[in-house]
Amino acid sequence: MKQSLLGLDIGGTKCAVIYGKTEGDSLTIIGKAGFPTETNRGLNHTLEAIFRNIDLVIDKYNLSPEKIEAVGISCGGPLDSKTGTVMSPPNLPGWDNVPLVSLIISRYGIPAAIQNDANACALAEWKFGAGRGTDNMIFMTFGTGMGAGLILNGRLYAGTNDMAGEVGHIRLAETGPVGYGKAGSFEGFCSGGGIAQVARTMIMEKFQMGESVGFCKSNGDLNNITAQVIAEAAMNGDELALRIYQTSGEYLGKGLSILIDILNPQVIVIGSIFTRSRELLEPYAMDIIKKEALSHSRNVCRIVPAVLGEDLGDYAALSVAADHLRQQV
Repeated sequence: MKQSLLGLDIGGTKCAVIYGKTEGDSLTIIGKAGFPTETNRGLNHTLEAIFRNIDLVIDKYNLSPEKIEAVGISCGGPLDSKTGTVMSPPNLPGWDNVPLVSLIISRYGIPAAIQNDANACALAEWKFGAGRGTDNMIFMTFGTGMGAGLILNGRLYAGTNDMAGEVGHIRLAETGPVGYGKAGSFEGFCSGGGIAQVARTMIMEKFQMGESVGFCKSNGDLNNITAQVIAEAAMNGDELALRIYQTSGEYLGKGLSILIDILNPQVIVIGSIFTRSRELLEPYAMDIIKKEALSHSRNVCRIVPAVLGEDLGDYAALSVAADHLRQQV
């Protein structure tokens, strides 16, 4: 049976309304409208833009509320998925206890649901991506930050108050790069900002010893160092860049070992930087996992890159709608 769905992907800098259809185990994205979030112009301005673009998509594809089965919303947390309330996300200033699901339902009369972006991405990769066919899956972001969405026993697990999966807060070392407000955290070692922090420390060590660094000519270039710059240098064989990614890969292995032992997943799907730089990270991560994780758990767990690529955000929002409908059956 075909189902027409709308997705709303809300980010700190941009948003999108997505129209898609599911049929069986497939999801087709038909079209979308993107627009800037413009948080500096206030909550009401953004809400008006959201409604305006939902109306635009409905008109463009000759839809009506009766033809749309559900609306799914993917948004940065914290939020309350049970009440449909957005609760002061750091990337959305002014969004304090916004009853977004109720606003959508009251305006359009369409069933709606919301999940934080990591959970939404987990649903997408589980049903339509690299986790298809599994009952126990972990999705990990590994981008600007480090977060996770958990699929356990064939259902999304959000925890008591939607805080499950905040793996970036796990401390993996007493000291180290700062992520999620904690030095030496999983996010500190395994995120774009964290990799850049590791790089700056190692580069300063080189400079203070009077040595040169191929991908960073001087102290003035330190602020321009990014995970991408380091990855490109590593791909070209730069020894220091390779060592930086080795460090991140080893701590990735330590963090994954904890998750494998505790949750016993069939697959761990990792997005963003891991997807783009898998060959720089995976060998070191797997070496650590072989040493640290229980063999019975390790042997049934695959670690794979996300496959939905640049469309993941679109799939994620639509997957929240599709999952909401599944829960009603």
